[in-house]
Amino acid sequence: MIRKLKEEDRKITMDFVSKKPSINLFIIGDIENFGFDSEFQEVWGSFDENNNIVGVLLRFNENFIPYYEDSNVDIDGFKKIIASHKNTKLISGEKSIVSDFYDVFESKKEKNSYFCEMINSKKLLSWDENVKIASKNEAKGVYDLIDTIDEFKDTPNTPIKDIIRKIEDKSGRIYYVENDNKEIISVAQTTAENTKLAMVVGVATKKEYRKQGLVSKCLSRLCNDLLKEDKTLCLFYDNPKAGKIYHEIGFETIGKWTMLIKED
Repeated sequence: MIRKLKEEDRKITMDFVSKKPSINLFIIGDIENFGFDSEFQEVWGSFDENNNIVGVLLRFNENFIPYYEDSNVDIDGFKKIIASHKNTKLISGEKSIVSDFYDVFESKKEKNSYFCEMINSKKLLSWDENVKIASKNEAKGVYDLIDTIDEFKDTPNTPIKDIIRKIEDKSGRIYYVENDNKEIISVAQTTAENTKLAMVVGVATKKEYRKQGLVSKCLSRLCNDLLKEDKTLCLFYDNPKAGKIYHEIGFETIGKWTMLIKED
């Protein structure tokens, strides 16, 4: 049985997804930050014959994340929910789970990434005053930088309004470096932050400023500040060059993450 989850389902839902907190960081963070009843977010649960929750499906805008532990879940029911939302653009999650949803989109791109966790904080680099924390005033500059990055062309850029929202509601933060013309040239961000975890995303440096260690310094300050708050840091990557940077400052691979991106 599948039903839409409500606030009174918070404990059973969070207990279920918290069994694998790093993999479920997006679900945990989105529920903590936005709950069960908002215009842009909905959550469904799949229950077994004993009314135990065995699967969760979260919608955030046009994106869906499924999670379950075994096949005792109504996968077809989750597929119908996703298919009923005509504007769906993305299904993402642990590779072994997302593979069950390949037939939802007639035409799609598949993007596989390595899923990492910060293991060794002793590898973090030092940084200077050039690494700054963004306010909503820098949202457009961050958007403009990400829009120039070839490695991100296959995934939709986060709208400026959503960048502003995550800064204001503290569901994420952005650290950046700018050049002499006040143009943002390097950035490291988090999203889906919650009381225990944070996902590092949107890590980038403008092409002509690469190989100067800028993004490593942004990341190091970002990770240091979050670790001081006792938060676990996770990220995913598919670019070996990016992976080398992450591993050098203390991240280690713990699994694989897949995105199915709908093509028109």
